Amino acid sequence: MNKKRRNLWTPLYGLALALFTLYVVLDAFVIPRSYAAVQNETTASAIVQSVGGGTASQSTTGTTSQSASGTTSQSTSGTTSQSTTGTTSQSTAGTTSQSTSGTTSQSTSGTASQSTSGTTAQSTTGTTSQSASGTTSQSTSGTTSQSTSGTASQSTSGTASQSTTGTAASSAASQTPVVTADSYSDGSIAIQITTYRVDDTDVYVADVTLASADALKTALANDVYGKNITAATSSIAAAHDAILAINGDYYSARSGYMIRNGVLYRSTSGGSDQEDLVVWADGSFEIVTEGSVTAQQLLDRGACQVFAFGPALVTGGEISVSQGEEVDQAKTSNPRTAIGIIDDLHYVFVVADGRTSASAGLSLYQLADFLKSLGVQTAYNLDGGGSSTMVFNGTVVNNPTTNGTRISERKVSDIVYIG
Repeated sequence: MNKKRRNLWTPLYGLALALFTLYVVLDAFVIPRSYAAVQNETTASAIVQSVGGGTASQSTTGTTSQSASGTTSQSTSGTTSQSTTGTTSQSTAGTTSQSTSGTTSQSTSGTASQSTSGTTAQSTTGTTSQSASGTTSQSTSGTTSQSTSGTASQSTSGTASQSTTGTAASSAASQTPVVTADSYSDGSIAIQITTYRVDDTDVYVADVTLASADALKTALANDVYGKNITAATSSIAAAHDAILAINGDYYSARSGYMIRNGVLYRSTSGGSDQEDLVVWADGSFEIVTEGSVTAQQLLDRGACQVFAFGPALVTGGEISVSQGEEVDQAKTSNPRTAIGIIDDLHYVFVVADGRTSASAGLSLYQLADFLKSLGVQTAYNLDGGGSSTMVFNGTVVNNPTTNGTRISERKVSDIVYIG
């Protein structure tokens, strides 16, 4: 009787074990789970700097102040002020004022005025005037123009007037983009795509020059941080109107620090020797090891992006990987994705094909050597293999493949993009 009972429980135990094993595998690789960020804003903890006996602070949800002998504050949802001997305030949805010995105010939906000993007013939907001892007026019906089918006058002791029937743009960012199949330029962003043949491999290089580091961004699949949440690089790029995009570090399949667009998502270390790429607020790059600094310290110092894939390929303009070095158990020749910086706000986004008869792929050393030849000072290896994808103006530039038999995009957890 006992033997029969044992025979009955044996298959049930085996079935339970099989179901549990299946759940573990699905939970690890299939079932999507969203997580909360460690810290929601880059400056959620105050960054304070003293300037000549004054105080400077900045916050995206709080208050920022800077002063030489006064006080300055800035907030995206609050109020900003700056003063040398007076007071200045600015708000995206409120009122801005500036004064040396008078008063200046500006509003995107209201009225702006400026004065030294007189009065100046400006409004994007109203009238602008300026006076030293006379009167100057400027009117627009557009956004950035001296006069659009209106009248502008200026006077010191008399009156002078000027009128145009066109629009003079005062910002490079307002220029009409010039777009071709392999280039983009709008005055603040310039991108040129070039294809190279390196070691029997097609390598695609996007040479990027920016007027502001704000254009270098990252995005998560479905805008959600979590595990097994993925989308094609082209889909994430389209959702964020990206001009140029490459796959990121596939954070959900890796460990290590993670900061994206100034948000600290993960502060647990992937190991003291883990090499991370830090993108600072001014757009500069730095390679750090997680054993030398905490994620919170990087955030407090102003890190906008931190990637934890690696390794570093080029540091100080020199190759920083050995001939036989690879990522985990990766093949020697592989599709690759990397990002590098040549000079201030001058970057290269690089993707190499591989695993096909047309392109063998590159080793890390071959990739580093190629990046050095481009004049890169700092370069970092991102997720490669089937993830390697470059998208330009909505079109996949390279030939992404996982197993070499089919050209198709692999879904990834994140991208790096220009937009």
